Amino acid sequence: MSITESSSSYQNLEKLTLSEVLEGINKEDQKVALAVSQKLDQIERLIEQVVLRMKTGGRIFYIGAGTSGRLGILDASECPPTFGVENDLVIGIIAGGDGAIRKSVEFAEDDGQQAWKDLSAYHPMAQDSLIGVAASGTTPYVLGGLREARNQGLLTGCIVCNPDSILAQNVEFPIEIVMGPEYVTGSTRMKSGTAQKLVLNMISTAVMIQLGRVKGNKMVDMQLSNDKLIDRGIRMIIMETGLDRAAAVSLLNSHVSVRKAIDAHNKS
Repeated sequence: MSITESSSSYQNLEKLTLSEVLEGINKEDQKVALAVSQKLDQIERLIEQVVLRMKTGGRIFYIGAGTSGRLGILDASECPPTFGVENDLVIGIIAGGDGAIRKSVEFAEDDGQQAWKDLSAYHPMAQDSLIGVAASGTTPYVLGGLREARNQGLLTGCIVCNPDSILAQNVEFPIEIVMGPEYVTGSTRMKSGTAQKLVLNMISTAVMIQLGRVKGNKMVDMQLSNDKLIDRGIRMIIMETGLDRAAAVSLLNSHVSVRKAIDAHNKS
């Protein structure tokens, strides 16, 4: 039996007090960041190669099913507003299609041929990178997509939560975050999902930093899509230039971009 499917260390959950349930979940969650920290070398190797390909025009694709697929879509969808990149630079694909983001699509993850069909709609190239996200490390949808992607020359990686999985054996850059049994047996949306989210955060953020999408520690290319973000952009300009608020507002209105506003001021 895989570790992600092994029995919880906690028994008779329905008989515990609410306080005991919360304490148990929190105790298990505290193990996640430590487990991720032990695999930073694996994460770094994957990111290095992804960045090299993206500098030649490559993209990142995430594929997954269920929770894992949703996490990939979440990470991909945050890249344009956070870093100002095109919507098709980081792409998340889930077994069962977009309808599976909200509702489970039965048996979608069991089709080993469908992932490459889904990817083909984006005309994948050899410069692209495909990262499979699957806690079990056995999901047929993800495995089939990764195998074909590797055959086609794409860079392949995975984020799994079982050691020595078949997924890890079929990619060039596996990331294996072993979390142990879940608080509720087999509920990999919990610790395993949290670990996957942390790794995805690292991948997208580190890649964008390497691609020059962060200045200092600021998201200078973020999309100014609401009042909160416009105010954040104004504060960034004030901090970087020393201008008063009125001047910062005027500069931002002129350039409609935090980066361009700062650069224009520095050149003046």
